[in-house]
Amino acid sequence: MKTLSRSFALLLLVVSLGAAATGTRAPAPPRPVAPRGPLSAEELNNIAVFKAASPSVVNITALSVGRDFFSMNVQQVPRGTGTGFVWDDRGHIVTNFHVIQGADAARVTLSDQTSHRAQLVGVFPDRDIAVLRIEAPKAKLPAMSLGASRDLQVGQKVYAIGNPFGLDQTLTTGIVSALNREIESVTRRTIRGAIQTDAAINPGNSGGPLLDSAGRVIGVNTAIYSPSGASAGIGFAIPIDEVNRIVPRLIRDGRMVRPALGVTAGPEGMSRALNLPKGVPVVRVAPNGPAQAAGVQPFARGTEGGIVAGDVITAVNDDAVTDFDDMLTALERYNPGDKVTVTLWRAGKTRKQTATLAESDE
Repeated sequence: MKTLSRSFALLLLVVSLGAAATGTRAPAPPRPVAPRGPLSAEELNNIAVFKAASPSVVNITALSVGRDFFSMNVQQVPRGTGTGFVWDDRGHIVTNFHVIQGADAARVTLSDQTSHRAQLVGVFPDRDIAVLRIEAPKAKLPAMSLGASRDLQVGQKVYAIGNPFGLDQTLTTGIVSALNREIESVTRRTIRGAIQTDAAINPGNSGGPLLDSAGRVIGVNTAIYSPSGASAGIGFAIPIDEVNRIVPRLIRDGRMVRPALGVTAGPEGMSRALNLPKGVPVVRVAPNGPAQAAGVQPFARGTEGGIVAGDVITAVNDDAVTDFDDMLTALERYNPGDKVTVTLWRAGKTRKQTATLAESDE
């Protein structure tokens, strides 16, 4: 036993000498963690807004029908992703029209990662708005709180939640950089009153909510301005006041039922050629339509080829009208059957007429 003990002690001595020779030491203990103190009020608000809003934000996958090259089986394949948010507990989901444009179907993934096939309820491409619907338990469909966009101020803090580049449930922060911007929809119609923000908005954020510091939706993120295609600090959102006017109509009617005056506008350049004021020169009035009932007269050619003066629409209620797009935007604030006051200019004289809007055939 003594011989064995001496051998073991000698072995330990050799190992110790070898370790000392090679410089190997026992690892140092980890450094203590410094206390950070309480989170700032701003950080706490960021966290609270995200926790409250994120369950209502969804991922939308647009699907197209494709044929497998080898098996020739027809199947649905992803063609793009975007964001949406829960509008109500009936399963209505609001997103951008361009997120699902050209798709054969769509799939909605909720915050708990459950996936649901979506049904198209209605679209309004002129404002880049679409409404989908899914079948899911009400407990999984917390509707987002809506705010107002009409009283926003430059400098207010905003949050964007979405799925940029397919990375779901991403929060970015910024401010309202500017108001009343104009952006172009997929139909080339002008979307007025857009909110500009420097909150990072990237591909995949489209259709997601822009929130104020109270966690209310104040806009729907729809576009970025960037030479590279990624966030460059300039993003745009459709104001929630506009969205809240359109979405209930899409849910009710399946489409945006346009109110109409029953007039046809003159060609571009007509006002300049005839030295007319800014507005909509009327070249045709629909028989038995609202404009005819209100006494609106179109421009026409006389028997000798000259121009017979007609009316130029310069305002609808309190909204000035400078062109046909302006007039459509003003009329879309109302419903068929509403009465509006139309300001008309003819041969240097201005008058006001009341018209009862009809339903457009479009």
